[in-house]
Amino acid sequence: MANNNVAYSGTNGVAKFDVGDSATTIASVISFSLSQTGDTIETTSMGNTARTYLPGLTTATASLELYFVDGDAAQAALFSGPGAAAATLELYPSGDGATGVKLSGEVIITSHEVSATNDGAVTASVSAQFTGAVTSTTLS
Repeated sequence: MANNNVAYSGTNGVAKFDVGDSATTIASVISFSLSQTGDTIETTSMGNTARTYLPGLTTATASLELYFVDGDAAQAALFSGPGAAAATLELYPSGDGATGVKLSGEVIITSHEVSATNDGAVTASVSAQFTGAVTSTTLS
């Protein structure tokens, strides 16, 4: 991760999705999250008094909340994502400028939901499963 000396402001975050082999900024992102977990493999044998483990496989998922913009190429690609081949997702928690960090990897879009209410903006929720590892790149 980036070696920042102050907290990042979430207002600078940027998310990009693969559109025609080009990382394209997703319009009107409200928020995004990335979650990584690692399995453990139990190695406890008879006679041990405490369980022992080895690190196992890792997995990561991402979710995005958006204001729905039907004319945006990246949002259209996300909408078509469920059931499609893996594509690159890039997340920039502090913006995609000269400094900060880029979190990226190949994802399979697992869900895309559009919600509308009579007293609010139309939103979209996207969930993605990383296939392979998440890469953290320090921007400089």
